[in-house]
Amino acid sequence: MSRMYTSFFGLNEKPFSITPDPRYLFMSERHGEALAHLVYGVTESGGFIQLTGEVGTGKTTLVRTLLSNQLPDNANVAVVLNPQQTALEFLQSICEELHLDLPEDKSSSKVLIDLLNGHLLRAHADGRRTILVVDEAQNLRPDVLEQVRLLTNLETSKQKLLQIILIGQPELRELLSRNDLRQLAQRITGRYHLEPLSLEETARYVEHRMKVAGALGEIFDAGAKKEAFNISQGVPRLINVICDRALLGAFTLETRKVNKRLVRRAAAEISGQDLPDRGMRWLLPVLGSLVLAVIVAGVWIFMSRQQIVEQAVADIAAPALEQAEKEPLPEPMAAPQPEPEAILQEPEPEPEPQASLDEQLQLADGLTDTETALSTLFDIWGINYNRSLGNGCGQAEAAGFACMYQRGSWSSLRQFNLPATLTLTDSRGQTHKVVLTGIRDGNAELSIAGVAMSHPVASVSELWFGDYLLLWQPPNGEIVSLRSGMRHPNVAWLRTSLATIDNRYAPDTLDPDYFDTALASAVREFQRDHRIDVDGLAGQQTQIIIQSSLASDDTPQLAEE
Repeated sequence: MSRMYTSFFGLNEKPFSITPDPRYLFMSERHGEALAHLVYGVTESGGFIQLTGEVGTGKTTLVRTLLSNQLPDNANVAVVLNPQQTALEFLQSICEELHLDLPEDKSSSKVLIDLLNGHLLRAHADGRRTILVVDEAQNLRPDVLEQVRLLTNLETSKQKLLQIILIGQPELRELLSRNDLRQLAQRITGRYHLEPLSLEETARYVEHRMKVAGALGEIFDAGAKKEAFNISQGVPRLINVICDRALLGAFTLETRKVNKRLVRRAAAEISGQDLPDRGMRWLLPVLGSLVLAVIVAGVWIFMSRQQIVEQAVADIAAPALEQAEKEPLPEPMAAPQPEPEAILQEPEPEPEPQASLDEQLQLADGLTDTETALSTLFDIWGINYNRSLGNGCGQAEAAGFACMYQRGSWSSLRQFNLPATLTLTDSRGQTHKVVLTGIRDGNAELSIAGVAMSHPVASVSELWFGDYLLLWQPPNGEIVSLRSGMRHPNVAWLRTSLATIDNRYAPDTLDPDYFDTALASAVREFQRDHRIDVDGLAGQQTQIIIQSSLASDDTPQLAEE
């Protein structure tokens, strides 16, 4: 999926991974100042450097950048990523990070401190500096923080032997402001709090990461970048998650431009709930007040007019009533019968419009689970699905089939041309499993809780982010990725199948079970013709497309016209 995702946009890799990578560091004004504080701290002697910021603002990425290319050549670094330790375990972690051989009696803090002090003195004598980096420092226990303070007492007559960098969330500042930790706070020589990105910086951040990943043009338009800022409030990690999901949404829709709408869909998918339009946040209450005022005014006017009409009718009818009381009533006349041809025919009722896909999913809530979808998919293939056994893919394997789950687009579904379960998300954020049974005339034929429905592909795309699962039959009942240099019975199947599809894919051979270079060339040509990754490796995708090309009339297919 990752390769399909990146190749669709012409990228070398995924641009919005949340794994800290110094190559992707965006040096905003705030990040530049924070890095300058860190560099100053590690090049000067002793004390503490404190770096704080909200979750996801890029603290860890900054530190990795510092460690990868900003440290002096004569530095030794110990990094503690799990601060939820006892004071003794904390000392042990530092010694292990500095590759010190722990003594047999490693349960003594004094022994460990003496060992660490001896190492620091030797490093100092060799002209080397030792730096301790503690991530998530807001989780340090008070006794561990006190141990950290005591470590700064390891010094010569001129300078400290250990430089300590504390990285944490804003709670770290509150922790160090405690009265019992004031001695530690007084030793902090540099503090910096990392703020989220501004609107302009967010736009440049998105562009920067796309360029590093290899994008040659603009994929996120101005509205998309602005919406990413509005939703994330400039927090880089949230920007990454939202933009990554938006790219996936664009990929499933087969569009190479990401707009505001796709960003909002991505955010709704991640959060599990719809996001109200920003303009509507103030407009809806105003409209509600206006509508209420109109209704009240309408009722008052209606009642006033009704009273006027009733009074006028009474004034007109009074003399007539007085006259009627004086005169005898006339004989009643028979009501005229309408001619037969004058009888009006009642119009036939118009058919009720079909509910939208979103409405149908909500009505079927509780029935669109995985088991129901798998049962329908198994029925299509003529396989019995036993709900009580669970593990649908295990049941499929026992019947000689295999499951393939991935994220893709309509193009990949059309290529495989096999029924599949789709994961749809309704407007409330609830997920539903439905079965795609066909694609015809721009419509997707679905089975929703066992009921056949048809909806435009565009309507399904609104609720689908590319997750699907399909069943297929591996050749000889065995899933094997076939590659050059391999000898396997499925290689003979591969040769025969390619030759049946097109003579161009039929290289001569004396050893049909051996995957030689000529067969690899034929596989690459087949892959190129079918616009899939051209690697010469006949994996699941290549084998499924080969089988789909050779499918018999009784093989379930999407059967697109």
